[in-house]
Amino acid sequence: MLIGHRLRSIRKTKTLSQGDIEERTGLKRCYVSRVECGRTVPSVETLRKWAAALQVPVYALFYDGEKPSHSPALKRQAIADRFDWGSSGSQILKFNKLRLHLSKMTERNRMLLLSLANRMVSSKRQDASNAA
Repeated sequence: MLIGHRLRSIRKTKTLSQGDIEERTGLKRCYVSRVECGRTVPSVETLRKWAAALQVPVYALFYDGEKPSHSPALKRQAIADRFDWGSSGSQILKFNKLRLHLSKMTERNRMLLLSLANRMVSSKRQDASNAA
């Protein structure tokens, strides 16, 4: 996963060793190494500890800019309560990869992608209502 590479990059930029991260977070050095090599995916709480140790806001672990990107307003779905894709297993990895790529996109391309997704959802809903 790409989060490990990002954590290593920030750590090296701040000229910190894995031992420094171990001291500041209480995480074992071998765990720090496994995360940075992409063999282990850290929890949100672990990422909070890591961000504090690196003295950066949590969003900086996922986003390369100076300020968090502006999130476009999305239409609220009526079925949002039943929609739980990305909440477990391999879906989490896919969702995190999608978030990373979205954060690197320009605002124009992000809006284009969201527009396309909205059209696909609208088309699918229309097909479902025509079938009923």
